[in-house]
Amino acid sequence: MTKKIVHVAVGVIYKDQQLFICKRPDDKHQGGLWEFPGGKVEQGESVFAALQRELLEEVNLTVNGSDELMVIEHDYGDKCVRLDVHIVDNFTGEAHGAEGQQGKWVPINELDYYVFPAANVEIVEKIKQRFK
Repeated sequence: MTKKIVHVAVGVIYKDQQLFICKRPDDKHQGGLWEFPGGKVEQGESVFAALQRELLEEVNLTVNGSDELMVIEHDYGDKCVRLDVHIVDNFTGEAHGAEGQQGKWVPINELDYYVFPAANVEIVEKIKQRFK
């Protein structure tokens, strides 16, 4: 039996050498860990359209443009994810946890103080290389 791959659009929201990260609710997969906001890409939806929809729902930002950073496939054992990761630095609005989740702006050089899901470790490394 092949596992279903969950396709996720991920936004690395960037402003003034800081990134906006959110804490996953304790009752969700990888709960209690920090993440870059985003969500599932619906069937027939482009990654950019999913990014726009999810970031508006989750963190109240209107995304005007993004740049692809990387694509990661990760197997957690209980589920596989395909993360389409985009740098989002062209947006309007004030980021906050619009669904009640904790969210905060974090300087890039402090990302190592936060615990991310395993699939996000590569993203953090790539961001640190890109913005150093």
